[in-house]
Amino acid sequence: MRNHWSSRFGFILAAVGSAVGLGNIWKFPFITGMNGGGAFVLVYLIAILSCGLPILMAEFLIGRHSQKDVVGSFRELTPKSTFWKTIGWLNLAAAFIILSYYGVVAGWTLDYLVKSIADSFSSQDPEVIAGMFGALVTDPVRQIICLTAFMALCLLVVISGIKEGIERWNKVLMPALFAILVLMAAYAMTTSGAAEGLKFMLYPDFSKLTINGILEAIGHSFFTLSLAMGAMITYASYMDKKEAIYPVSIRIAFLDTLVAIIAGIAIFPIVFSVGMEPSSGPGLIFKTLPQVFATVPLGAVLSTLFFLLLAFAALSSAVSLLEVLTAYMIDEKKYDRKKATICMTVAVYVAGIPSALSYSTLSNVKLLKGMEILDSLDYVASNFMLPIGGLLIAIYTGHILDKKICKAEITEDGTGFLAIFNIWYFTIRYIAPIAVFVVFLTKIGLLKL
Repeated sequence: MRNHWSSRFGFILAAVGSAVGLGNIWKFPFITGMNGGGAFVLVYLIAILSCGLPILMAEFLIGRHSQKDVVGSFRELTPKSTFWKTIGWLNLAAAFIILSYYGVVAGWTLDYLVKSIADSFSSQDPEVIAGMFGALVTDPVRQIICLTAFMALCLLVVISGIKEGIERWNKVLMPALFAILVLMAAYAMTTSGAAEGLKFMLYPDFSKLTINGILEAIGHSFFTLSLAMGAMITYASYMDKKEAIYPVSIRIAFLDTLVAIIAGIAIFPIVFSVGMEPSSGPGLIFKTLPQVFATVPLGAVLSTLFFLLLAFAALSSAVSLLEVLTAYMIDEKKYDRKKATICMTVAVYVAGIPSALSYSTLSNVKLLKGMEILDSLDYVASNFMLPIGGLLIAIYTGHILDKKICKAEITEDGTGFLAIFNIWYFTIRYIAPIAVFVVFLTKIGLLKL
């Protein structure tokens, strides 16, 4: 008999934990900064409703109906089709590849958490602080130590099971994450950059928004919900049949978006208060913010809280990816949970070592477009595996899967949500696949706008 979440609250926290990751607290603020602020946020919210949420509901109905792992789900729902089973394999491969390098990036948060606790940023010159990141990624020993520590944490959570491991940990991690975020946002409101930061984040200046910014918002709305990685299908396979898909999906999308917006509200006022640029790109978290923390009151405390927040977000997302792989081994290979978790953790860890050494020992190894190993893997996953996976899921649920199954799952066997089903079905058939396809074409350079 398949394990189920002990409660709706437990499932929501676990799914939010999967969705809330470094993308919310690291990527969302810097792409918002690079794309002009408030107008980008508005487009992002529209994209969540029209693209991210429909595909999230599609993954939930696939997982809940099949009650199987990501590969078994598609085999169960369309047993006669060889092609559509490949979606499950693509999702499984995406989870494996992403976790292999995500563990490296997540390890950086642990390193910076230790630095913050040791008060390493205070009274240091900006150039010295900015240089710390380069020193970290070019140190092979520290990189391996950080990867080892982070994957050990993932193993510790997943090996304990659905209720005792993933659900229990997320009941601690997610409330703590929200509390830290709110605390940082409250502090940000006391800084001299509060008004400017809020205006930048929430006031839509459409003159600063480009076509590429719109496509970035659509793309991020899709990726931020952990779609096309098998995570939501796997988590939904542990859902009780009594849990309604639509209300749960809305709550998860809302909380995931709320975290991203509060992260921006917490970060931008602090950045503005010291006269720095919000459009500093990917270096915002590991280079710019530590320089800010070095100069503001209570900087060491803020820095510790912030990197603890990042570590929590990274762990909750990584756990969901490891569970995708573990569930596959349990369902398809008939391993027990302990053996399945250890085998997949070791496999991911070994696969992650080249990424950990990308900027040091293996810095001469260039793969795609002259990029290092880690960047190449991220490029393949972000620009090919996830968009193609999401596109196929939208086409599958909108055009291939029996409409009766979709309707029964979304309307709870006809007891409600009929209008919601009609809107969702139109969106998943036409709007979501077109939006994802356009983003995919621009990402790979075939469509220039």
